[in-house]
Amino acid sequence: MTKKLFKRLSPDPVKIRANPALRFLGVLLHDPHLFHLNRHSVSIAVCIGLFVAFLPIPGQIPLVAFGALVLHCNLPISVALVWITNPFTFPFVLYAEYKLGAAILSINEQSFAIEMSWQWLQSEFVMIWQPLLLGSIITSIFFAFFGYIAVQWSWRFHAIKRWNERKILRKKNHMNTHKHHS
Repeated sequence: MTKKLFKRLSPDPVKIRANPALRFLGVLLHDPHLFHLNRHSVSIAVCIGLFVAFLPIPGQIPLVAFGALVLHCNLPISVALVWITNPFTFPFVLYAEYKLGAAILSINEQSFAIEMSWQWLQSEFVMIWQPLLLGSIITSIFFAFFGYIAVQWSWRFHAIKRWNERKILRKKNHMNTHKHHS
């Protein structure tokens, strides 16, 4: 996870400012911190994006955008990571979080079908909300922490690697200049 990779994958800040879903942020989107690519900005963005991605709540994009604004981290990365839980993956993630919560609470699992409707929320969700909430909070914290640590470690590893490569190159150049003077 190098800076070059993030820079290549990051969308243009002008396009982000024009996104209708983020218009509510107005001039706040002109904060340069929202588009910085450094170890701190990227690792916090990954942390926020992964934390919110695994919460079964509506309005994840505005929530993660607000988090990026408050914590002055990379907005495109945090918003992109919310899409880990998309319409295709969301039912599987929700079910796994429910199973995790039910196992921790020692609750017999209930069979249910996920349906995004008011009737489902009133009938089925009422029966599964406690294990689902616990499982989603644990999953969110785990992936946010893991993502943060992974970016910090990877960024540091690549920085040390580049520093050592420059050190070797300087040593070679130094040896070559001494050969020419001898």
